[in-house]
Amino acid sequence: MAHIINDNYEERFMQRAIELSEIAYKSGKGLPIGCVIVKEGEIVGEGHNEIFCRTNPTSHGEMVAIENACKNIGDLQLTECEMYTTLEPCPMCLGAIYWAKLKVVYFANTNKDAAEVGFDDSFIFNEFAKAPEKRLIAMYSKNNPAAMKVLKDWQTENLPASQPWTNSPEQ
Repeated sequence: MAHIINDNYEERFMQRAIELSEIAYKSGKGLPIGCVIVKEGEIVGEGHNEIFCRTNPTSHGEMVAIENACKNIGDLQLTECEMYTTLEPCPMCLGAIYWAKLKVVYFANTNKDAAEVGFDDSFIFNEFAKAPEKRLIAMYSKNNPAAMKVLKDWQTENLPASQPWTNSPEQ
């Protein structure tokens, strides 16, 4: 799948994301990041950073918006949706964006902009390039036949999976 230049950007959706980013920090619920997810010109999910009020480091604006959009449209995949977010997605949110298979992401501030004000995720991106056992938080693969059996049992049940890219994105 070739990259398609998408010129459907609508400033009103970014403005809503910016409003949500202000709500996040002014309410004390989280850091100043807001996000909306749009399908066919309508907001189907929105959120802002809520890490403080949820006491959960995964409650980023994009994660909250993805959760709300999936619930609202009743699907794990948001293939027909666009994301508007005030900050270039961090590694965790980037992974969630791929799992949800969003069509396009528009962001206002870059990771470089964020680093200049104290949000620096570059160390996480750098960690991905290292062997798991060499990371700041060491990770070790421990083969376990019982764990593999569960995966194999699931496979034989032929249950649905939420694989975002059943084919290569390049196709």
